[in-house]
Amino acid sequence: MTAMTTIEAPTAVAPSRGPRGLLWAMLRLHRWALWFWALLVAVGAGALLWAYGPGLDAAWSEYRTLHCDPGLGCDSQGPAYTMYDTAVGIGTGILGLAPFLTAAWAGAALIGRELENGTAQLAWTQSVSPARWLAAKLAVPAALVCSGMLVLTLLHRTLWSADGQLRAAMGSRSWYGGTTFEANGTVATSYTLLGLAVGVLAGLLQRRALPALGTAVVGLALITTVLGTLRPYLWPLETLTHKHEYPPYIGMVVDEGALTSTGARLPDPTCVDDTKCLAEHDIVGFYRDYHPSSHFWPLQLVETGIVLALAALAVVIAFRLLKRRTGVAV
Repeated sequence: MTAMTTIEAPTAVAPSRGPRGLLWAMLRLHRWALWFWALLVAVGAGALLWAYGPGLDAAWSEYRTLHCDPGLGCDSQGPAYTMYDTAVGIGTGILGLAPFLTAAWAGAALIGRELENGTAQLAWTQSVSPARWLAAKLAVPAALVCSGMLVLTLLHRTLWSADGQLRAAMGSRSWYGGTTFEANGTVATSYTLLGLAVGVLAGLLQRRALPALGTAVVGLALITTVLGTLRPYLWPLETLTHKHEYPPYIGMVVDEGALTSTGARLPDPTCVDDTKCLAEHDIVGFYRDYHPSSHFWPLQLVETGIVLALAALAVVIAFRLLKRRTGVAV
């Protein structure tokens, strides 16, 4: 009798289907934040598209019906213009609010909560290094945030190019206004990236969700306040002078006052029409320092460069802090 040995072939393990890896894990973990961001972008885009189409047409029709003075505009706003202006405000407001929402979320949910709950440390003991973990935490949200901000910015610029006559007629929304200036160029997106970087750094510093949220929002608010104050001085000013009265407002006025016979500048003594007062102060003219509309892009790009440099600095500090905390080269 011959003994027969049966060798069982190893059972093949079916490969798991569907996306895997750190990217997929991040998207699943923060899917509600992703859906909220998509909804926010959709609301802003819808508001700007409505304002560009039916909202603008209705506001113009109402303006003509009210027989407003072409030079003076309307004494009051009608319901159609109010709805149009509200829609523009929603789209612009989302662009202005996005950096603070990003900073709050990055500090609290993206970094602080994971360090507080220990899920980040668990990931580091697996196949994910701290450097790779942090790089993914920065790269994935940055790509999603930039995509949404780009859509809203392009829509805002499209609307801006279409409603110039209405803005001039109603005397509303100057190009240098805070939220309008940021929404019309690259500044809003750069501040959102800064918010992400500041939030991540705050989360690594605090290692708890709520303290990191507060630190990120307050830190970003301080930076935006300082840069908003410095904005008029980021590019050389132009000056208009006039002998008998102040030059007209034709842009972002930064400084104004009186000129003496020696060319010295004085604060306004409030005696434009008083010949005796002018003689007593040796005033021979008046000046205004301002930015014309042609300075829009130089101001945009200089401020964007500063903001991105601050964001890069925050990222470098975050990686160095992570290296010191984990003892692993990053």
